[in-house]
Amino acid sequence: MKLKALIVDDERLARRELRSLLADFSEVEIVGEADSVSQALDLIENKQPTIVFLDIQLTNETGFDLLEQVESAEFKTIFVTAFDAYAIRAFEVNALDYLLKPVNPERLKKAIEKIVKNEKSAANNLRPLAFDDRLLLEMSGRSVFLKINRISHILAAGDYSEVFTIEGKKLLVEKPLREWETRLPEKHFIRIHRTSIINLECVERLESWFNRSYQIYLQNTREPLTVSRRYAAQLKQKFG
Repeated sequence: MKLKALIVDDERLARRELRSLLADFSEVEIVGEADSVSQALDLIENKQPTIVFLDIQLTNETGFDLLEQVESAEFKTIFVTAFDAYAIRAFEVNALDYLLKPVNPERLKKAIEKIVKNEKSAANNLRPLAFDDRLLLEMSGRSVFLKINRISHILAAGDYSEVFTIEGKKLLVEKPLREWETRLPEKHFIRIHRTSIINLECVERLESWFNRSYQIYLQNTREPLTVSRRYAAQLKQKFG
């Protein structure tokens, strides 16, 4: 299992030093480096990292600015900074860890081991779902059965997800989008954006949009969903 890592720091030397430390971890693959919020946002969209090593003080902006602009973060955040004054705020935004520069290799090792353990535990507890399966969901003190083949689409909502059924119901479920992507049958469901998964059986039409992206229209759904450039080719392959 590879952890895809993104390094965000406006100092080239700091990025190089962290990259050198991470080279000791075979389970970590560095998929990109960014020196600004805008560059980091592009890489998050295109590379879908598992971990973001994030400096707090960037040129004319902060690491917190990045997290505020990410619509639905499915990555773990590890702050790497020379300042200890932001630790409380860092954990308020659910940071996995807070490492002070120069980074202590042992502290870094513990942070990586924690992520690996959590990822393995999550993977072991999930089984693939079949199109005719039912899930028993606990919601607001009551149990609800959800038929997989009645799901129209799913939207990310932080650590939760909004599940829309063919009948027009919306359920707020305590499962991240990444878990749905792992478990749903590939023949019937596909991710079309970092924030959405659709049931291919519900597709009515696909229309070109701007910047080489598309909009997709689903049955019984008033507003179209955006298909990002990253997923457009995969979607068109599904329809041959």
